[in-house]
Amino acid sequence: MKLRKALSAVAAVAMSVSMMSSAAMAEDVIKIGVFEPQTGENGGGGLQELQGARYANELRPTVTIDGTEYTVELDEVDNKSDKTEAVTAAQKLVADGVVAVMGSYGSGVSIAAGPIFADAKIPAIGCSCTNPQVTSGCDYYFRVCFLDPFQGSVMAQYAFDEGYTKVATIEQLGDDYSTGLAAFFKKQFASLGGTIVSEQQFQTNQSDFKAVLTEIKASGAEAIFAPTSITTAPLVIKQARELGIEAPFMAGDTWYNSTIIDNAGAAECEGMVCSTFFDEADESNAIAVDFVKGYKEWMNADSKRIENNGGNDAIVGNTALCFDTYNVILDAIEAAQSTDGEAIKAALQTIEMDGVTGKITFNEIGDANKDTAYIDIVKDGKFEFLKTVTVQ
Repeated sequence: MKLRKALSAVAAVAMSVSMMSSAAMAEDVIKIGVFEPQTGENGGGGLQELQGARYANELRPTVTIDGTEYTVELDEVDNKSDKTEAVTAAQKLVADGVVAVMGSYGSGVSIAAGPIFADAKIPAIGCSCTNPQVTSGCDYYFRVCFLDPFQGSVMAQYAFDEGYTKVATIEQLGDDYSTGLAAFFKKQFASLGGTIVSEQQFQTNQSDFKAVLTEIKASGAEAIFAPTSITTAPLVIKQARELGIEAPFMAGDTWYNSTIIDNAGAAECEGMVCSTFFDEADESNAIAVDFVKGYKEWMNADSKRIENNGGNDAIVGNTALCFDTYNVILDAIEAAQSTDGEAIKAALQTIEMDGVTGKITFNEIGDANKDTAYIDIVKDGKFEFLKTVTVQ
């Protein structure tokens, strides 16, 4: 399938579908599902992502089809950071009659829900789920973020360029994001000539990491790559420092979150490096500059929004991605001039949108054509932009 089809082809698909007759359409309301963890291990990140959708919906609350303006209603479900619960949450969205779905924070729950959306012919767009299996195993899943093979390679290259020759890894068993990203990092680091001196794993909901960290300390690791959740990260960092481990921590996109610094301590996080989708300090994109200003005003207008963001108004990458995802869906609906799943899916292949996180188009399997990541480092208790890395 070619990346970009003429919009006339999309219109032809829309013309071939039956007349829009759903109850939602009859009421001049279109439902979009927001499939995110609001509780569980990834609840914090899920709420931050969810708020990107809420803000976007306030700015753009309607969509026009055949001259009629429809109100866009967000149908929010909690997948509870759990693969079994994810299936139930996805089934609810299908039963509710949503025309498209956004989410989820967490690749594992997205992979689990994929077949439910595909069977119902409802297109879903992942905001920050980076594991390749999200889209490779589901024709109806798209995503606006870069993938783990890319950011794993980016972080491995960073480690090697910094002169680290011996690195340890920590990954969460059963978590597709954690194990997948760790695997890509290890493969690339070894190919560059580095050595993985310790490969440690832990169970979900584990809170004592002293045994894992003691093994790492004995290995002589010069740095630690730990793609874990924002709930686990502060525990690992604090316990490492308590054991006298001074090696810097590295991670992927989930660690670009100021709540980790708040909970682990500024001194303990000093020198921590991560890859991320977005940096609010980057002023090279006018759309992003406007988003940062408006979103901070929106958050600070309601204490609950600040609470959902982790207690401050710092903007994380997955919030910006979710904002973009909402607008991609509405653009696709208007391009298709239909709420039929097949028509929206076809329209998504034609989308070219300049978003907060950069230009968004999709390849033949639904992955965003993105080739650039930000690298940020913690200095004096705050994230500081280090550099961008682009695929050659």
